Amino acid sequence: MKSGAALEKYILLYLPWGLSLLLQSNPVVSYFTAWIGSFFIFYITLTGKVRPLPMDRPLAEQLMRPIFIVQIIFAGYMACTSIFYFLSILGYENFHKLGAYVLVDQEAIELTARCQRYYCLGHAAFVSGILLFMRYPIKTKYYVEHGRLAKLVLQLALISFPLSLILVRIPGLEQFNVQLSSLSFISGTLALAFAIQQKNKGTIWICIVLYIFNFYEAFISGYKEPIIVSVMVLGIFLYPLYKKLVVIIFVPALLLLFSFLPAYVSAFRGSAWSGGETAENASQEALDAALNQDQPGDTNWAFLVFRLSEVDMFNRYIKSTPEYVDYYRFTLLEQSAFAIIPRVLWPGKPNTEALIMERVYNAGVINRGSDVSAKPAFIVDAYLSYGPLGIVIFLFAYGAIAQAISIKAEKLFGGYILGTALIFSGLFQTFWRGLSLEFLVNIIFWSYVSMMIIFWILRSKNFIKVA
Repeated sequence: MKSGAALEKYILLYLPWGLSLLLQSNPVVSYFTAWIGSFFIFYITLTGKVRPLPMDRPLAEQLMRPIFIVQIIFAGYMACTSIFYFLSILGYENFHKLGAYVLVDQEAIELTARCQRYYCLGHAAFVSGILLFMRYPIKTKYYVEHGRLAKLVLQLALISFPLSLILVRIPGLEQFNVQLSSLSFISGTLALAFAIQQKNKGTIWICIVLYIFNFYEAFISGYKEPIIVSVMVLGIFLYPLYKKLVVIIFVPALLLLFSFLPAYVSAFRGSAWSGGETAENASQEALDAALNQDQPGDTNWAFLVFRLSEVDMFNRYIKSTPEYVDYYRFTLLEQSAFAIIPRVLWPGKPNTEALIMERVYNAGVINRGSDVSAKPAFIVDAYLSYGPLGIVIFLFAYGAIAQAISIKAEKLFGGYILGTALIFSGLFQTFWRGLSLEFLVNIIFWSYVSMMIIFWILRSKNFIKVA
């Protein structure tokens, strides 16, 4: 692949934001310019028009690299999901105009258009970071024998799962539980894809049992994302082998989940989180409620408007900062550095969630004492730190760090399969969604430590050899 791309090609990434800024006097046009602009960014990056895509593997066999899956999920969620909220404040419900006399909140329209411009700017900065650090082919120092790869992946799945259950019970080590649980799921799913390819019936059944158990754990978690991710990742791993079959089965399955899960999760949380039911009973009740709901469109529309996107909360942060609450500048970075220190080494460490919630209360997003969780998204923290400049700097760093870690993983673990598809996707799945800055920095730091520990163990056991 060529070493880089001309500067003017990177400028293309920022054209939608610049155009939407010029059109800000008409907030509706400005919003749609910025919203469509993100699809333009997807197009010019995923077709290699800004910088050529890696040529070391067929495209279908490198979908777990940051330019693909991280961009599609993170930027897609951040920049493309606000459309339903915007339609709602324009007077639409279930895609139908309510009437000519519906009152329209002009301030909400202007704020949402401003948020969308920031989303578009953040998308451009984020993908700039990925592309500038995207250097392929990678010269790997280590390798794993091809014949041992499938077995190693299965072993990692079987070891990481029980280890995650042990770590969750050890004070101070709970944070490793999430990493190893995610690694167990990714490795088990990849092992299933290997077993299907090799037609190994025994391994297939072991992997199916492991996959079903992980799916069940996701189903009773009370969150939509793990369920959707579990189906999506299996489809991605099987796609190189069965392209048409995967499209026929997994695309409708994902669409069905998006239509079914809002009602299920809402009912589950009402029973398990508020009603005191066990997760198993709440899951059964929620399943019955979701399958027998009388007006599914109402629940789904409310989910699309207020839950799928976080633009409503972003509006509130923009209203308060910097007019009533000053920019935080280095404060959030300092708190992120403190968050890395394990509580076992610093028993008096301030509660990270409490620190994050302070800026939620300061902005008036929710009242103190409320049970609602409204922690800011990563792009919101970027804005709260330094405004639009913070969005450019933080989002660029986000993409650059994700890409750099992916490349490091491929160098350490002998290439794409073990490096990016397994280790990066398993340990650093937080890049797919993004969190508040303190949580994000803490997870990335300790995931990197976990990666180096796994590398050291595999190297010492001679699974990984010097090339």
